[in-house]
Amino acid sequence: METRQIQYFLEVAKREHVTEAADALHVAQSSVSRQIFNLEDELGVELFIREGRSVRLTPLGRIFYERMKQVWNMMEDAKREVEEYLNPEKGTVRIAFPISMAAHTLPSIIYAFRNRYPDAKFHMSNALYYDLIDGVINGEYNLAMIAPMPHQEKEGKIKGDILFTENIVALIPLHHPLADRDSIRLRDLKNDSFCVLPEGFIFREQVVQGCQDAGFSPKIAFEGKDIDALKGLVSAGLGVALMPEMTLVDNTPRSTVMIPLSDASLTRTVGVIYPTQRKLLPTEALFYDFLLETFERLNEFKK
Repeated sequence: METRQIQYFLEVAKREHVTEAADALHVAQSSVSRQIFNLEDELGVELFIREGRSVRLTPLGRIFYERMKQVWNMMEDAKREVEEYLNPEKGTVRIAFPISMAAHTLPSIIYAFRNRYPDAKFHMSNALYYDLIDGVINGEYNLAMIAPMPHQEKEGKIKGDILFTENIVALIPLHHPLADRDSIRLRDLKNDSFCVLPEGFIFREQVVQGCQDAGFSPKIAFEGKDIDALKGLVSAGLGVALMPEMTLVDNTPRSTVMIPLSDASLTRTVGVIYPTQRKLLPTEALFYDFLLETFERLNEFKK
């Protein structure tokens, strides 16, 4: 089995189209087809169901694909580790994050890191909560910012550190009866319509659980695909929403008011996780230490 065969196989499996894979690889379509055929011949199984130029993985192909993704990531990490060993300040940090950290938290920390190490590069992805955990375990990325921090290390395959704890706040329309309050209790919103994230988002689960802990089930009126969509719904006067405080830093929409919640339990932890079964590459280890150092100073400052 050759490296080129693995590369071509992964590209075709990802795109489910031979010609598009060839274009992405900058090679002839016939070369991709030939390498896939040779790989299947060597393995003695069909990896794809062919439908013209389009293809779909067979059940065995799907198993092989998941394994080869891990192998390919390990090979790429090995090459990067050799390159970064001589100069970790010029390497790449491969990190994933939830969309709620895209506007403020992650850009701020990356900006600070690159002020210290201007030649460092970043490869960033965003994903849902459980996909972040699985992605770290499977080698899609080596670091993930995450909130809340997992209570238990999944099968001993991840570790991490809490960076800080943030408050959950209410975002309500400007003309809401409670808009002039300095703070409110969550149960003060029990008769309001709620705007929440879709099913599958861990923050939606936290919102629903927080309301239930306050003695009511939220009346879910609208779903927004992300935090910015929720802000738009509240701004339009369609309901209220709970938000991580960081998502409203310098970004509270017009026609809305952010109000602290006096319920002390409404917080979430924000942390960073990494795999236990792989070493962080030199530049990623540098960034990890930078994260711990930076938020330790910030937490001390807040005290």
